[in-house]
Amino acid sequence: MADDADETQGLLNRLRAGDQDVLAVLFARHRDALRRMINLRLDRRLHGRVSASDVLQEAYVDAMKRVPHFFENPEMPFVVWLRWIAGQRLVEVHRQHLGARMRDASLEISLQRGYPASASSNSMAASLAGGLTSPSLAAIRGEMMVQLEAALDRLDPIDREVLALRHFEELSNNEVAALLGIQKAAASKRYVRALQRLKEALAEIPGFLEDQT
Repeated sequence: MADDADETQGLLNRLRAGDQDVLAVLFARHRDALRRMINLRLDRRLHGRVSASDVLQEAYVDAMKRVPHFFENPEMPFVVWLRWIAGQRLVEVHRQHLGARMRDASLEISLQRGYPASASSNSMAASLAGGLTSPSLAAIRGEMMVQLEAALDRLDPIDREVLALRHFEELSNNEVAALLGIQKAAASKRYVRALQRLKEALAEIPGFLEDQT
């Protein structure tokens, strides 16, 4: 981990010095994480019209233009900054394609605050249901999706967001704290609580946890 951090810092030093080619290397390192974020938060009404690759390509162009802004706030982790750039691009995609048809309250609030849409229960449930492997469970995936969405909807919105960031986007606790502007200890406690409540809810769905073992 220390070697990775040192290498990243070396690349950032080169970027600060004006080596624009380094941005491509840094962006590639986080491409998979950014893609997970976009797939989790892209409004399902846009599926088939907008791809994560489209958003990533535009986000990279945005990042190239905003490199000086990153170095104005050296305390922000680079991955958090990149995610913010990609999130802003996702905001624009939602505005362009949905406009006045945006009815989801959480999406509208997120756009007003300049953040990408909150992870929906539907997209999180789809990720969980995608792991179903047994023929019997795969056959009733649609019904189970409804139950999964209901279980996720019962979580506190902030806890659900922490769960999305940690479990689905695979961000570190420090990165989650930086993104949400909360203390590291608070982010950790929320994740543990949300994960426990989700496990309790999933345990009520017949056969679900057994299929994951």
